Amino acid sequence: MRPQQTAQRVVFSGDLGAPRHDILFVGYQAAGTPGRDIQRYGPRGGYVQLDGQRYPIRAQVHRIGGYSAHADQQDLIDFVSGISTPPREIRLVHGDAGAKAALQGMLKARLPGTQVVIP
Repeated sequence: MRPQQTAQRVVFSGDLGAPRHDILFVGYQAAGTPGRDIQRYGPRGGYVQLDGQRYPIRAQVHRIGGYSAHADQQDLIDFVSGISTPPREIRLVHGDAGAKAALQGMLKARLPGTQVVIP
């Protein structure tokens, strides 16, 4: 989930407080994201902040590991390097700070004419 208003936030804000609901996370939730907070505090009856509002977590929270829709660093580098006209700018907006910084360095080395930004 990203900081902007998303469909997930609309769904979560209504579903989190209902004990009859189950929230299933498939794959990794980065530190500092609402998804990680829901996983961490949900089982203890905690709450999560979404768009400045506090929502109690009464839904059952589940996680399935081992699945990801995300490519690894080398897949991403290979993909971008294969673009016939390299992009002028790449914005890295998802993932842990350390992983983004590492990917940024690798992309800058491979694509010296491309500005690689972590907003």
